[in-house]
Amino acid sequence: MRNMETSDAVPILAALAQPTRLNVFRVLVQAGPVGLPAGRIAELAGVPPSSLSFHLKELSHAGLAGSRQNGRFVIYTARFETMNGLLAYLTDNCCGGNPCTPVSSCDLQPVVKKTASRKEPA
Repeated sequence: MRNMETSDAVPILAALAQPTRLNVFRVLVQAGPVGLPAGRIAELAGVPPSSLSFHLKELSHAGLAGSRQNGRFVIYTARFETMNGLLAYLTDNCCGGNPCTPVSSCDLQPVVKKTASRKEPA
């Protein structure tokens, strides 16, 4: 996949900026490349089947979900290449543009300690 541009990232982020779609996408990510049929996604995400198709369509249009026919079922999967492209775009300039390890091991501790040591007004 080519490097993601801002014009690519905005519709993907917009699709994820809705609580139900974010939840559905997380269910798809947890299912892995095997994917899930729509009925199971609805159960796991707590989404009425009547509105699930709308959310799956929005995720598909953003390139975050794909589908394939498996007998009489349609199996939906997360498109990990899109997710990874978005993550790469978001972290492209992390650590001053130098390759870094995951954020948890970046040198953010001084900022966290300063913030955590502040007293909130009573």
